[in-house]
Amino acid sequence: MIEVYIDGASAGNPGPSGAGIFIKGNGLNKKYSIPLGIISNHEAEFQAFLHALKICIEHKFTVVSFRTDSELVNRAVEKEFVKNELFAPMLQEALQLSKQFDLFFMKWIPSRENNVADELARKAIQKSRTGEK
Repeated sequence: MIEVYIDGASAGNPGPSGAGIFIKGNGLNKKYSIPLGIISNHEAEFQAFLHALKICIEHKFTVVSFRTDSELVNRAVEKEFVKNELFAPMLQEALQLSKQFDLFFMKWIPSRENNVADELARKAIQKSRTGEK
């Protein structure tokens, strides 16, 4: 099984933002820092999830377990619903993408267990500030 740790972060709300994605399992150890531009922290969390789903699909992973410290994203996926209409299109896209896996799991974890993804998201904020890709 592939474990995917995701985190979104913003310097300001909204502010320069980034996604951190750490994928491990089956001998893999991949890290991604993706600048997201100026968005809110919650948007960054959803964008991190979307980017991670797409990366996993590109790599043809079929059994994945996502780990997030975002209660909002975890709850939204679990209930397949989000109150804030801003997040609804991102949730719907994520739910559609998640159907491409043979087995898909989402689990909330405490922030202290998501250090690698958090560090990658913070690096992505720096890239976002400097315009680096």
